[in-house]
Amino acid sequence: MRIKLKEGKQKELILLSKNNFTWKELANQLKINYQYLSRDLKNERMFLSEESYKKLCKITKINYDEFVEKELDDNWGKSKGGKISRGSKIKLTKPIINEKLAEFIGAVLGDGNITYYKKGKKIGVYQIRIAGDLEKDKDYHLNHLKNICKEIFNLEAKEIISSHERFLNCSSKELVEFFIGMGLKSGNKIKNQTTIPSWIWEKDSYIKACLKGLIDTDGSIFKMSNKDPNLLRISFTNYNETLLEDTRKGFIKVGFSPSKIILNKQFFISKKSDISKYLKEIGFSNLKHKERLKTLQSPMV
Repeated sequence: MRIKLKEGKQKELILLSKNNFTWKELANQLKINYQYLSRDLKNERMFLSEESYKKLCKITKINYDEFVEKELDDNWGKSKGGKISRGSKIKLTKPIINEKLAEFIGAVLGDGNITYYKKGKKIGVYQIRIAGDLEKDKDYHLNHLKNICKEIFNLEAKEIISSHERFLNCSSKELVEFFIGMGLKSGNKIKNQTTIPSWIWEKDSYIKACLKGLIDTDGSIFKMSNKDPNLLRISFTNYNETLLEDTRKGFIKVGFSPSKIILNKQFFISKKSDISKYLKEIGFSNLKHKERLKTLQSPMV
């Protein structure tokens, strides 16, 4: 359950609660990530969970029930802005915080881009576009990401083909605003240093799902040695240093031992136990990685 308070009251409640705490101390009281608390919840980008709301009222010794506007069944997100622009009239399903949303965000962080541009006073395009290899990512785009987009947003993603690349386009003003509301930025991801949204750090299952999306798009798996087919390595490559560091931190948080970052662009998962753990607990959704894994694990002739 999510609690929607009157505008300004969520921020007021949080700041009153923080009176004798640091952000980290208050976050520990609520058992949530302190950045999620200080950035997203304090600035009313997201709604409070029922549990956090009750704890904050207990800390302040003030009942804020008179300011409650809505109680939402864990629907998450807050649409901002005016009317839906022409060409974006489909009403999106408000996404629920879950592993599929976290995985989709991972894919967008890896190979995606958020775009909108203005024509005079009007917005011309609202779009999330995920790039991929013309052939190798076809199944991943059309039979996985497209299905997730339909399931969690009620939005039909469209396939766009160029001479050497494919794209999956999700066009919607509400969708773009939702992603921007989570802290993801439009434009150049490297310049903006866009990274994993704060709410994903709340649960290991969300982190693992996001890591799956990141590896499915910007990761690869290969042999460390031709002599032993069981010696495999997973790599993650990205030129966004903030995302690179946070992805590595994500692996550490869920029990992996990734290598150090090399050349400011890459790290590896190499330990046998880590590879086994990855395949068991996270796995691949991208068919090209699944087929690659089968080839690597095939007995040498």
